Amino acid sequence: DKKLKAELVMLGGHFDTWHSGTGATDDGAGCAVAFEAVRILKALGVQPRRTIRLAMWDAEEQGFVGSRGYVANHFFDRGKKEKKPDYDKLAAYFNFDNGSGKIRGIYAQNNSAVVPIFEAWLEPVKDLGAATVTLRNTGGTDHLPFDGVGLPGFQFVQDELDYNSATHHTNADVYERLVPKDMIQNAVIVASFAYNAANRSDKLPRKPAPSTAGGRGRRP
Repeated sequence: DKKLKAELVMLGGHFDTWHSGTGATDDGAGCAVAFEAVRILKALGVQPRRTIRLAMWDAEEQGFVGSRGYVANHFFDRGKKEKKPDYDKLAAYFNFDNGSGKIRGIYAQNNSAVVPIFEAWLEPVKDLGAATVTLRNTGGTDHLPFDGVGLPGFQFVQDELDYNSATHHTNADVYERLVPKDMIQNAVIVASFAYNAANRSDKLPRKPAPSTAGGRGRRP
């Protein structure tokens, strides 16, 4: 779209590993889902109105170094309390980082205005098992640097499987722990959200941005 192509929808996961595992569920799964979501859109031949960009973050385990740095360089510098030119161009960021379990919905991060939008987007995929939009915040991953500066950054609600009981930050975080059927469902839903966000007439509603005049803002 001539008017909207400069605006961005972003998808992401992180590819750093932990100890002697290979980082398959944390978070190779998220990177694979993001890649597959874009492959699906390309295979369908759809023409998103906005640009869809993938981000494969590094050093999430060390404090969101990759995503925090990207946000500071492209969107909002917290140290200088300075908006960057692309701040107003981001339509949405969708993160995937809780193992390979099926998506059951999405966290709205206390952004009540997006709830009816996400509910409408989930309606066509309810038969895949995804139906929940919760206002709750969720933390611990790369959507937080976006959300912390007032950008619409979100993480999906997933089946836990053995993520917290066995694979998270252990040497059991290997390829064999991924569930192929769940990964397929995840990619379909992420592709759907990316497509909807890229073609919506307006960017997703935002929460208040941090003050550029030195006021207090949320900090991830």
